[in-house]
Amino acid sequence: MLRAGVSTRPRKEYGQHFLRDPNILEVIGRLAELGPDDVVLEIGPGEGVLTRYLAERVRRVHAIEIDRALQPALSGLADNVDLVFGDALRIELPPDATKLVANLPYNVATPLVVESLDGLPNVRLWCVMVQREVADRFFAEPGTKAYGAVSVLVQLAAERTGFHAVSRSVFRPQPNVDSALVAFRRTELPADYGGVKEVVTAAFAHRRKTLPNSLALVGLASREQAANALAAIGYAGETRAEALTPEAFSALTEALG
Repeated sequence: MLRAGVSTRPRKEYGQHFLRDPNILEVIGRLAELGPDDVVLEIGPGEGVLTRYLAERVRRVHAIEIDRALQPALSGLADNVDLVFGDALRIELPPDATKLVANLPYNVATPLVVESLDGLPNVRLWCVMVQREVADRFFAEPGTKAYGAVSVLVQLAAERTGFHAVSRSVFRPQPNVDSALVAFRRTELPADYGGVKEVVTAAFAHRRKTLPNSLALVGLASREQAANALAAIGYAGETRAEALTPEAFSALTEALG
């Protein structure tokens, strides 16, 4: 249920859009496959609508909120909720979390998801509300406009298990962009995921340039080394980053040594 009596004005600088429609909670619960043994990390609980829903269904909820002005709205949470005020991109996140379920603040959604892929190895499933554009990027295909570094990194770490377009009317205030719930389950990370992340980030830093030029510009490899590595995995030297599949980036990282 939505909690009455405490209402806080969302703050634009934190990308806040509070949930106001309780019907969306059941969709989140289904896509997140909530169970009584789950330890859930929620980033950006806002007024606690989702937090209270989760607390009734899982073993523990770690809720991290950057905005201390929301403390009154988040008072009286269940005993199985650990509420921490801080910046989720700067503080140590709970290592025991097995799922990340959140209406993510729009301005930090992508870096939070990317950092959790290898930074929170016990998280097995994500169910996050993000801008529709971001949700589409997570599982975009090579060669498409939406395909980028986040697409490669998410797809090397997880497989999509659910998707649900979300009406703007479920939020207060209504955002100016469409949103979506996207759920994905962890697969096995490549052995050198950290190295792959470095190569992928460099490759897409200058996406209009050829991949050897992009890697050379950030000092990760010379143009000749990058071209040779591309040839070793079956790609031409003038290939751009968006042409490589996630698996090809893993192979490229290995070829670069």
